[in-house]
Amino acid sequence: MAPKTPPGETRERIFRFVRERLLRGQPPTVREVQAAFGFRAVQSARAHLEKLVEEGRLAKRPGRSRGYQLPDARPMSLIPVLGRVQAGDFTTALQEWEGQVPVRAASPEGLFALRVRGESMRDAGILPDDLVIVRQQPTAESGQIVVALLDDEATVKTLRKRGRRIELHPANPAFSVLLPEPGQCQLLGRVIEVRRFLEAGLHDDTAEDFAP
Repeated sequence: MAPKTPPGETRERIFRFVRERLLRGQPPTVREVQAAFGFRAVQSARAHLEKLVEEGRLAKRPGRSRGYQLPDARPMSLIPVLGRVQAGDFTTALQEWEGQVPVRAASPEGLFALRVRGESMRDAGILPDDLVIVRQQPTAESGQIVVALLDDEATVKTLRKRGRRIELHPANPAFSVLLPEPGQCQLLGRVIEVRRFLEAGLHDDTAEDFAP
């Protein structure tokens, strides 16, 4: 007989499932959670959800079948999803977005999203088809993950500063460190969140991919 999944691991998977649904604006019912995880009884799904409420990871509005929500009281806002970012005026690029994604932020101004293609940041947990949520800013601290414009391509890397020079480090030994010449690299922003969709077809209406 196969060993049972530890309750904590199952609960973490349920939290991620519910969180993804909530971020998409599609709060699940208890029975939908039951079906998604193959519980025999709806009480099993409800027990996990109530435990997440008890832990403060979810909140519940009484009397509603889709009453579970994230406890964060900040309002939901939509930010643009961009495809390939061309060199030039980045403000113009922000006006040419090709989709939207919801975020919870005290101030969504200056936030945008890009979709990852490639595995250069694999060991940092940023995988192909992920969405990175980026705060637009012209500078960042050494060690932070950034989106930069290099040779007309948007790339996501870890920023390292060496005196006045900067380096863009991948998180995969199969890729080389990028060493841009002064003036060759434009910092677009800092990655503040990574989104991953576990079901195919949930992002078909967003922008085209970009190469990390």
